[in-house]
Amino acid sequence: MTIIDIPAGWPADEPAARNLQRELRARLVLDEAGPVPGTGHVTGLDVAYDDERDLVAAAAVVLDAATLEVVEEATAVGRVSFPYVPGLLAFREIPTVRAALDSLSADPGLLVCDGYGLAHPRRFGLASHLGVLTGLPSIGVAKNPFTFAYDPPGPDRGDTSPLLADGEEVGRALRTQAGVKPVFVSVGHRVSLEAACAHTLLLAPRYRIPETTRRADSLCRRALRDALGAAR
Repeated sequence: MTIIDIPAGWPADEPAARNLQRELRARLVLDEAGPVPGTGHVTGLDVAYDDERDLVAAAAVVLDAATLEVVEEATAVGRVSFPYVPGLLAFREIPTVRAALDSLSADPGLLVCDGYGLAHPRRFGLASHLGVLTGLPSIGVAKNPFTFAYDPPGPDRGDTSPLLADGEEVGRALRTQAGVKPVFVSVGHRVSLEAACAHTLLLAPRYRIPETTRRADSLCRRALRDALGAAR
């Protein structure tokens, strides 16, 4: 089992991480529409942790956006690279996620993160961070609204309502299936919010959670189990 090392120079404390977050946020691109929904590739990203052994497993699953068939998948296992600090969770995951992404041979297309982009206290969550580092368009699709306010969207598939921070729309609550809880969509990098919601809806034809996230979640959990088994 190969364990990804923490990169040299990686932020080791909260002030350093916040400084890097601020620096990278200045490179965020928010005025592009992004890929046309239902075209090209979409890549789901997710991680699983083993806190006892200080390990994180990352999965990248490339889907054909039109058919939702798997094009390619990759995993990586690494050391947790930062302590748990709300608002800085990306620093715990990114080295291992990048290793999984970098091992792909297919064009990842749009990155779909199980987390946040602009819907973040400093408007720079994991989806934005990864988008800036890779240059790829990215969105965040989260299972809960973090600390932001919203009114429940209408009951039908495709209904939305704004996710608000001090009156600013930082994302949208999106009903992907009638009668189920919404997901929370935010822009990461180089995608509009309207396009982010359209992508998410197309990626969730049957279930609440997008297929990108469902497949990446299953794969990273399996990768972690395999890594732990190999270590015994």
